[in-house]
Amino acid sequence: MTVRKRSYRSLASLQRDTAVCRACVEAGFPLESWPVRAPRASQRAYLYGQAPGIVEGEERLPWRGRAGATLRRWLELEGDELYETFYCGSVTRCYPGRPASGRGDRTPTPREQELCEFWRDWELRLLRPELIVTVGGLALRRLLGIPTLTHAIGKSFVRDHAIVIPLPHPSGASGWLNDRTNRARLGKALTHVRRELGQIGEPR
Repeated sequence: MTVRKRSYRSLASLQRDTAVCRACVEAGFPLESWPVRAPRASQRAYLYGQAPGIVEGEERLPWRGRAGATLRRWLELEGDELYETFYCGSVTRCYPGRPASGRGDRTPTPREQELCEFWRDWELRLLRPELIVTVGGLALRRLLGIPTLTHAIGKSFVRDHAIVIPLPHPSGASGWLNDRTNRARLGKALTHVRRELGQIGEPR
């Protein structure tokens, strides 16, 4: 049974309820894992992705598959350094399974996205990050309402006093990085992320 309190005073309490959330299942959606959640909760940077993949669903840890390896390489963070640096959230928290075509992972429906937004909003309220990095177009749209990924990469935005830097999704299924201009955009974005990480905790 999904439990959602009217308010939370700590991330630990929020995470306990997130870990057993079945809101999408109770709404009739087919999911293939329990919620994936961040293993630590004291970071000043927030990483916001789309949804767990099959590996993440099995291990119940974020960014454990091939895309996670690529993301770590981009950010120059090895292994658990990613978790030490970022609180990892996502638009939806459970592995959604395969689409009818059988190719890739199913994109969560708008209703699933809405049901999971409760957890994200409370995470941001409690964590109060100085930096938010979105990964992929869906995360960017849900957080900032920006519909087009391409022209957002390499730029920064502000949400509730946090710097927001969008990244493309590191999935090998995307051909976005085949374009030289897009690779330059990614390079600029990653430079900005590393600079902001170096300034976290310092007076602005």
